[in-house]
Amino acid sequence: MIISNSLEASLIRAVTISLYTWRRAETDDPIDDEERYGWWGDSYPSIADDRIGSRLYLLRRVKLTPQTQRDAEVYAREALQWLLDDGEVIAIDIVSEKVDINRLNLMPTLTIASGARIEIKQPSSWQVIYAV
Repeated sequence: MIISNSLEASLIRAVTISLYTWRRAETDDPIDDEERYGWWGDSYPSIADDRIGSRLYLLRRVKLTPQTQRDAEVYAREALQWLLDDGEVIAIDIVSEKVDINRLNLMPTLTIASGARIEIKQPSSWQVIYAV
């Protein structure tokens, strides 16, 4: 199935913003210091509990274990959930790939209403390298 270039570009941009903007840490999230970060605009959402970004940054200083890999997938799915809620896509699949002892790649795939799938493969500048 054919996807228009503009639709594909806008969905890639939406995924990029959603995954790599820092969402405010939850009160029970382990943090390095007292700062919970997050986008200031989330303090005043027009829709209750509507937030932008992901909590992937919380994994930046943890050892890359199977649990870390699962956490990354959960955080990515959480960050992209709005695409399903708003009807922009009909399915989201998140695959993670442990490259070596300190690198994990996330590869989201979006399915749009026509059934076409968009695999988002991020260039190396987007890949998160975890400290060990």
